[in-house]
Amino acid sequence: MLRRLHHEQPASFAFTPANLEWAKGQITKYPEGRQASAIIPLLWRAQEQEGWLTRPAIEAVADMLGMAYIRALEVATFYFMFQLAPVGTVAHVQVCGTTSCMICGAEDLIGVCKEKIAGSAHKLSADGKFSWEEVECLGSCANAPMVQIGKDYYEDLTADKLRWILDELAAGRVPTPGPQNGRFTSEPKSGLTSLTEGERSEKANGSVARALALGDTVKRIDGTEVPLLTPWLKDDKPRAETRADGKPVSSRLGKVPADKAADIEANATIPAEKAGQPPAQPEAAAAAVQPAAGAASATAQAEPGAPVLDSQPEDDVPPGGVVIPESEQVRPEALQAARGGKADDLKRIKGIGPKLEVLCNRLGFYHFDQIAAWTPQEIAWVDQNLEGFKGRVTRDQWVAQAKLLASGQDTDFSRRVDKGDVY
Repeated sequence: MLRRLHHEQPASFAFTPANLEWAKGQITKYPEGRQASAIIPLLWRAQEQEGWLTRPAIEAVADMLGMAYIRALEVATFYFMFQLAPVGTVAHVQVCGTTSCMICGAEDLIGVCKEKIAGSAHKLSADGKFSWEEVECLGSCANAPMVQIGKDYYEDLTADKLRWILDELAAGRVPTPGPQNGRFTSEPKSGLTSLTEGERSEKANGSVARALALGDTVKRIDGTEVPLLTPWLKDDKPRAETRADGKPVSSRLGKVPADKAADIEANATIPAEKAGQPPAQPEAAAAAVQPAAGAASATAQAEPGAPVLDSQPEDDVPPGGVVIPESEQVRPEALQAARGGKADDLKRIKGIGPKLEVLCNRLGFYHFDQIAAWTPQEIAWVDQNLEGFKGRVTRDQWVAQAKLLASGQDTDFSRRVDKGDVY
């Protein structure tokens, strides 16, 4: 299939500051002279930012990597994961049309896309919100037919189910991904024939639970996310509960104190006008799809390629700490960005390595004095939301260290960090 760049191109491209830092981090993964190896993740992040891969973006990435433009163009036009033309502002639907899906009804799904989106692939819907294409095997044959929408799979589909999913997305709601016929994963439709002992405690399979925890099915990584009725908090977590008037009751991150609800609401919701769409109606918010109860926090993995340099995960229960019920845990006050644009080096706190520093920043914690002010209820919340590192705050006494550092004093560990003795 011939793949060409779109005939209309923007004048320029530039990564957002956050995406630029991420891109630079990717390049450092490769030895000198091998920077071109970062071409695919950088092109992908450019597409995540813009929605599709433009010529200026391809050339900007090539410049960053010291590559000839033609080499970057070869990669961008070879891989079908890269969209070379504008896609829908809400979602791009990829319908698997290979053998298993075709036998099980992919043609009906394509018919729905032609009916509800556009008469041919790679065309925008009349309102510009959707686009679609037929793709080769997406590897979910046991759950055929299926589609990929944004980053997630919607499986075991019927034509009517796909119509409903598109209607939900158009209305500003994100349907739960995964099997759509009641299956947990890919077990027989007639029910389990093996491993039938015991009861399953999870409400969703690992892939679906992670998708719900990340909450980024149709989100773009540019700070102007599509304003759905399940808006993301600034640390990439979806809202868990909303009152009929649209005000937050609580979040997956813990109880929202009444005196902070207005501030959190203001920081959590991306204004609809910013993305050029009408504001969501508050009364509809109660119908938003909710994440699975107990879905694991996944903020630390929200950005592909985040550095993984810390030690192995700790136990879930803070050693020696007083167990505070989840209902009493409180999310500490967070910042949208570091004060003055300069964050403290949180790695000077023993127990915070590069990966945990990224996670803390994404949770809105940038400064020693923020950590130093945490109450026991707030410590308990953070300990339970450090995915893969639960209990680290209590175990390594972050608060005690932060109080010293915030007052301008040093610790033995911070001195070692300053000398470069700690990797």
